[in-house]
Amino acid sequence: MTETSAPAAAPTAHKNLFARVMGVLMAPRSTYADVAARPRALGALAVVLLIMACGSVVFFSTEVGRQALLDQQIRTMESFGIKLPADAYQLLEQRMSRPSTPYVTAAGQVVFLPIVMLAIAGIAMAIFTAALGGDATFKQVFSIVAHSGVIVAVQQLFVLPLDYARESLSSPTNLAVFLPFLDDATFVARLLGSVDLFIIWSMVNLAIGLGVLYKRRTGPIAVGLLGVYVAIALIIAAVKTALSGA
Repeated sequence: MTETSAPAAAPTAHKNLFARVMGVLMAPRSTYADVAARPRALGALAVVLLIMACGSVVFFSTEVGRQALLDQQIRTMESFGIKLPADAYQLLEQRMSRPSTPYVTAAGQVVFLPIVMLAIAGIAMAIFTAALGGDATFKQVFSIVAHSGVIVAVQQLFVLPLDYARESLSSPTNLAVFLPFLDDATFVARLLGSVDLFIIWSMVNLAIGLGVLYKRRTGPIAVGLLGVYVAIALIIAAVKTALSGA
């Protein structure tokens, strides 16, 4: 028998964009009830993309930001066992120094994030509507997913100043920061480094939204989302460890 939550109370007043953005952070259940009743994704998506694009342009316009981006790309390739020759490193360094780099990076986020949101909404539709018999529309699901992206924007606002101070793009909010004594090349360190507290928050937040929309309990949805996330982190850590020979 499918376990469902009590139906969320119908929103009594229309929430404007600012109220919805703040509500995702402060009162997600009532906010998502409003979004489900009046699905609209464009405003929330625009806010998320604007924050992320502006943050990227500002950060990567600095010498610290460009060097951090270069270092991150080098470390990422090395973590998969790829060793760059000197001429390839110089070419990558030249690309990072171009004036267009901050805008190209921001444009990549503006293109990539909506694609990811569409994919998440499509998977949610396939599971909850097609497989489990829910009656939500794609517009409703995508609106929920778009609003949950507010957490990603908050992450950028929180992390970029720390990245600038640390001169590094390695996440200051992943689980590995709590165990600094671990060797970065070990499987455990790579696994913990792939699990970010903000991503956990965003998945729990999304689970609340999907639970409200489909009138299901938040707990099982959150466990499912986090289980997939941990599985992906395990695969990434295993592949990096195997390819690096650690």
